[in-house]
Parts: sequence; C-alpha cells; structure tokens
Amino acid sequence: MFLNWIKTAILLAALSGLLLFFGAQFGGYSGLQFAFIMALVMNGIAYFFSEKIVLRLYKAQPLNKTDYASVYATVKELSDAMKIPMPKLWLINNSMANAFATGRNPKHASIAITSGIIHILNEDELRGVLAHELAHIKNRDILISTIAATIATAIGYMASMLRYFAFWGALGGGSRRRNGNPLFMILVAILMPIAAALIQLAISRSREFLADETGASYCKDPLALASALQKLHDSARISPLDPNQNSKASTASLFIVHPFSGKGMLSLFSTHPPVAKRIARLRKMYEKMF
Repeated sequence: MFLNWIKTAILLAALSGLLLFFGAQFGGYSGLQFAFIMALVMNGIAYFFSEKIVLRLYKAQPLNKTDYASVYATVKELSDAMKIPMPKLWLINNSMANAFATGRNPKHASIAITSGIIHILNEDELRGVLAHELAHIKNRDILISTIAATIATAIGYMASMLRYFAFWGALGGGSRRRNGNPLFMILVAILMPIAAALIQLAISRSREFLADETGASYCKDPLALASALQKLHDSARISPLDPNQNSKASTASLFIVHPFSGKGMLSLFSTHPPVAKRIARLRKMYEKMF
C-alpha cells in the first residue's frame, strides 16, 4: 500500500517536471502562467461540480433506504471503520454491473451502483465493491486525479500554443537553435501531451490498485473483492456502455472496472489496470492475511 503512494508521488512529480520542461521550451513564464491558470479554472469547476454532473449524466436516483437497507448498513459499517462520513448512495438503472465514487472530499461524497450489480453479486462481493469505492473517498483520489488533470491540461494548452508559434515562426525568448528549428518544437508539442496523458493514466491505474488494497483490508475479504472484479469485468464485456458517447467516455476512470468493451484498445492507454493483475494482487494479499 505504501509503495502505491510512493508511485503516485513519483508520477505526479514527473508530470510536474514535464510542465516545467515545457515552460522552458516555451521560452518564458507568461505562457506557462496563462496555461496553468486556465487549467486551474477548468479543473476547479470539474472538481467542485463533477459530483452533480456525473450523477445527472447517468440519471442516478437516491438509493431507497427501505429496499436497500442492507447496502446502507454495510456502507455505514465500513465508513465508521475507515473513519469517514457516510456518503450519499445512488442507483443507476443500467443492466451493466458497475459502481463508482465521486465527490471532492469525504464530506461531499457519493457512491453510485448500477441495478445490474445487485443481480450478479452476492452479499460478500458487494461488500468488497463498496469497500473499494469507500477507499477512493478515504484516499482522496478525486483530489489527486484533479491535480493530475490540471497539470496535464496545462501541458495540453502549452502544446497547442507551441505548435502555433512553431508554425508561424514567431516563438520568442527561446534559444537560437530552437527558434531556427520549428520541426523540433512541433515534435516536442506533439510528444509532450502524449507523455502527460500516459503519466495521468498511470496515476489512475495506481489509485485503482491502492483502492483494491485499502478496500480489501477493511472488508477483510480480498477474495470476495477479487470474485466481484471478475464478475463485473465479464458483465462490462457483455453489456458495456456506449463508448461513442463522448460525455460518458470521459467518466470511464470513475468506475471500479472499465465500463466499455475496450476492443482494440491498448492496455497502455487504459484508465484501469488489467483485471487479472488486480485479482492476482488480491489473492496474494489474502495469502498474507491468512
């Protein structure tokens, strides 16, 4: 678990390093400051309002306390164990079995489950999934994801500006070598956002591993979570969400398993680590616990 925190810190440092390197290539601080401020504004809005946006996007309804009393009891038990406030619970009417957590901090958090997840998971498996989502809240993964997105967005803005200046030969403040080599600047402007995106995705995958470990340690049943992940993965392949809906495609990282079929997608560009690796880690965790 500690190693995952170290990995996240290293990746965030690498992402910050890319931003500083890009600032140097840009030849001054004015463009860097402008891009960073724009990124802060955009991601700040996403950070404070993403909970309402994503719940409305999936037409989530408050989870009925009478019909799902056992779910409320489980979440209350795990929340108390993790020493975090009880999140709001929501239901999404969708046959795909999945779940996600959202909210800017533990005091403003929500967990949404699909109707499909109720039908395929037993009580212990669902408990493992809920523990995983609560772990995201406890570990403040929304905040970490927002920081990563802010830096990556700033790099994207600067890349666009760098391509523009390189094309028109109007880049100022840089060395003569770079000013005289627009192809070099265009290459940097293309590769840097790709590198930033890969690091951002690596951070997302690292947080999933950490949520698995944290959730399994609190529910005290790694094998139940492992079994749930396999069932959810199979469900997503049979009845995935429509990836052509861009508004929903951007929310893929929120779910406990990738909600799209993923056909033809390289694992390098996935927001989630391979389910097989997650299950293998949970089984090793079980062997150490027992």
